[in-house]
Amino acid sequence: MDITVIFLLGLIVALLGVIPPGLLNMTAAKISLKEGPVRGVMFSIGVCIVVIAQTYLAAIFARQLSNHLEIVDVLQRVAFVIFVLITIYFLFIAKKEPVEVEEPARWSKKGRFFQGVFLSSINIFPIPYQAYMTITLASFNLLDFSQISIISYVAGAAMGTFVMLYIYMFFFDKIKGKSITSQKSMNYLIGSITAIISIITLINIIKEM
Repeated sequence: MDITVIFLLGLIVALLGVIPPGLLNMTAAKISLKEGPVRGVMFSIGVCIVVIAQTYLAAIFARQLSNHLEIVDVLQRVAFVIFVLITIYFLFIAKKEPVEVEEPARWSKKGRFFQGVFLSSINIFPIPYQAYMTITLASFNLLDFSQISIISYVAGAAMGTFVMLYIYMFFFDKIKGKSITSQKSMNYLIGSITAIISIITLINIIKEM
């Protein structure tokens, strides 16, 4: 398969995963705002180092699962139910109170790098997310599990994560007081993303029937 296409798929999937405001992207934005973009970039590099390892592990796990189609079918149905429930929660149930983001303490550039490594390490969501997405992409013949494909996908995921963190750093000062950073907007954004993933999952389930 074209490794450029696989790289772009990894980039897009990672972008979607990091779009919702969360601990990593909001911390990167706050660091950049308070201490300058260099420390924000160092934090983001630390995050991306861990994302590389997490995405690679997820792809290897997905490759093993792909040899057991009956397990994949069950996981797809479970994932569909979970994503639908998450969509309903964030679109219709989640509270709309604003979320306060703590001011980051001032650290050195090296300290910010290791802070990024640490916070990314305790954020295990990318592993099941990437495992599911790689299985889904493979089911549509958009991705295979050869070593070069996995490396290309992992590189794209790392780049996508960094790009989204950089976007947060670059635009945070302009958008921080606007509605896009409200909890209501965050909930709608997360719900919309999970709704899209739910639709893709449903299409894939119907395709396999």
